[in-house]
Amino acid sequence: MTHATRLAAATLALLAACASPQRGVVAQPSPAPAPEVLLRLDDVGMNHSVNMAIEEVAATKMPFSVSVLFACPWYQEAVEILKRNPQVAVGVHLALNSEWRNYRWGPVLGKGGAPSLVDSVGYFHSSGEGFLASHYDLGEVERELSAQVERALASGLKISYVDAHMGTALANPELREVTERIARRYGLGISTYFGEDYVSLWGEPVAAKKSSLLGHLARAKRDTVNLVEVHVAERTPEMEVIYDMNAPEQNAPGAGVVAHRKAELEAMLSPELADLVRTGKIRLVTYETMMTRIGPEKLRRPNSSR
Repeated sequence: MTHATRLAAATLALLAACASPQRGVVAQPSPAPAPEVLLRLDDVGMNHSVNMAIEEVAATKMPFSVSVLFACPWYQEAVEILKRNPQVAVGVHLALNSEWRNYRWGPVLGKGGAPSLVDSVGYFHSSGEGFLASHYDLGEVERELSAQVERALASGLKISYVDAHMGTALANPELREVTERIARRYGLGISTYFGEDYVSLWGEPVAAKKSSLLGHLARAKRDTVNLVEVHVAERTPEMEVIYDMNAPEQNAPGAGVVAHRKAELEAMLSPELADLVRTGKIRLVTYETMMTRIGPEKLRRPNSSR
């Protein structure tokens, strides 16, 4: 065997040894991917206090999703905030209700454009039950919800999804069919139709908002997207007097709507949540992410919709 041949053989043996696992060495499994979390902040554009809170959360540069009430007067301010924060995915919070005492809104089409959807003074019904008990016209529902989506699209924002304010636009089979038809028409997703595991901070006690959020994230599933519904607002005179006609338990002294929403804002701004994101213990995704990954054609109606 020549020197060159012996050198080539030795080189091949060395490469083979490097490529083969050594005896007694156990290959370590790859670490499991961090759970995916989708934070959906609702009622954006409802008023200035909510918009201020959204701007604070957006300043963290965390990716999250917002459901905007395009039927409300303050939606235009929300649009300007969201245009400055492209990391935030935008959805239309389809509204058929107006639930605040002394602060009401009605259809984008106006009272004359959707007469079966309003009360005697032209506002949406204050409760989902009240709407469902009314003699609403499904054609008017579809035209009104379409008008809300079209207002959103005309704002210049990229719209990724729709969901239902107070659940009303998904409250029964005929309303779900309308909402699904609208989503297909405009190529949008529907929140909860991506197989998400859903929780809400809405019913948690004020003092437990942050611990509830962190506890849920500690238990987050790895085989699905973990959807957390959040409602935030800054503490302002406007929010101090607001009264939810459907939730008297959230209007008690010291634990009113403003206390609930401020506590959820503080949970979103907490250093603990920021640390989970920074260290990669959770991976934040948005509905824009989900639409890119899955697409509207693979949406599936869940057993229960919110």
